[in-house]
Amino acid sequence: MTALHDLPAYELLAAYRQRQLSPVEVTQAVLDHIARWEPHLQATYLLRPEAALAQARASEARWLRGTPQGLLDGVPVTVKENIATQGDPTPLGTAATVLEPAAQDAPPAARLREANAVFIAKTTMPDYGMLSSGLSTFHPLTRNPWDLRKNPGGSSAGGGAAAAAGYGPLHVGTDIGGSLRLPAGWCGVFSLKPSLGRIPIDPPYTGRAAGPMTRTVRDAALMMQALARPDARDSMALPPQSIAWDQFDAGTDRLRGLRLGLLLDAGCGLAVEPAVRAAIEAAAHLFEQAGATLVPMAPFLAPAMLDGMDRFWRMRSHTDLQALPPERRARVLPYIRAWADSAAGMTGAQVFEASQQFHATRVATVRACSAVDYVLSPVAPMPAFAAELPSPTNDPLRPLEHIAFTVPYNMSEQPAASVPCGFTADGLPIGLQIAGQRFDDLGVLRLSRAFEQLRGPLRDWPAPPQVQTQARGHQKA
Repeated sequence: MTALHDLPAYELLAAYRQRQLSPVEVTQAVLDHIARWEPHLQATYLLRPEAALAQARASEARWLRGTPQGLLDGVPVTVKENIATQGDPTPLGTAATVLEPAAQDAPPAARLREANAVFIAKTTMPDYGMLSSGLSTFHPLTRNPWDLRKNPGGSSAGGGAAAAAGYGPLHVGTDIGGSLRLPAGWCGVFSLKPSLGRIPIDPPYTGRAAGPMTRTVRDAALMMQALARPDARDSMALPPQSIAWDQFDAGTDRLRGLRLGLLLDAGCGLAVEPAVRAAIEAAAHLFEQAGATLVPMAPFLAPAMLDGMDRFWRMRSHTDLQALPPERRARVLPYIRAWADSAAGMTGAQVFEASQQFHATRVATVRACSAVDYVLSPVAPMPAFAAELPSPTNDPLRPLEHIAFTVPYNMSEQPAASVPCGFTADGLPIGLQIAGQRFDDLGVLRLSRAFEQLRGPLRDWPAPPQVQTQARGHQKA
């Protein structure tokens, strides 16, 4: 039998409905599992078992009365640390932050609370979310459950590690250049970066999106029903729209006749490693065998675009850090300080030119994608890197060379998912990115679900070091 901590949300809800399981026993099982894993992973912040169990007991009472309230009543969930939760400090991953309680829940947390999900913990992130790494000056180093020597990615580092390790079925993170998809790809879980504004977020920012991190597409679609609801605090939110998220499974027959772009060269950044390329090509051929047409795509992200976005973000961070008192600025991760301070000599004209590369990236991405229905690509050009490193290059002057496949879709506002598609020879997950046209979030979920079916089951989920020999459930298609 599948362990309680490994059960997907949709199975938990069915078991609650039939009184086969209680939210209390599920929450306790998840907490016990976290206790076994957490000394090794360090993926959580504000892990409060008694608070979680109190929520679970309230949920249990509602189910026993036959009056569950909310879409996710009694289902365990974690929330990324930078998504404010009322009464809790939001350190943003850095020791430089003054810890003050948040006045209210940010929109994603508010929607999950309205759905009566059980808040297990918040999850870790690097300083200011500016790294694809689990390295932080505030949180302990977060590691990858598939190989504790490796990085989970970031900036939704704890969310990716927690999803893969079985800290319950539902996790929510954020993404401005790949921060959902990169950890999902390196941790072997599913994630959707939705169209900009589909899930309201506060504070909003160019390219910034919140999204689900789950083990299955079905659980992500379930989360979208709760998360994609209006909130006036997001000035960039899309108008409320009725989307049939529960119709995420359209089968594999709908693949016939689809034109799927295959992008194996991002145009800049690090070269795709052979194992990653082979896994993406194998995934693409599964789509082709199911009736889709593969369309080889030329690179569309130019080095000047990636460099320009990098330079602008450096200046933004440099300005923010300069506004801090010296003693607080000194607490920021040295890698990030070096990266930000490299912008100190930029002129106004250079900053302006750098800022224009966001729009140039948007135009190039939309134009390239207009010729196909969806785009298949690697999430990252390499598998997970060493846990202690801030980035794959470990060079603050070459910090973004691993995000060339992911960042274009933040700027173009298009939905893009990371779906596990295989493993390297030494057992590290590889993520397939599926990107769709703007607003076609449901289509991306449907294509991702079709790939789950074509791909079939993957390896057993990783287990805590002391129980690696015990039986584990399989990843389900």
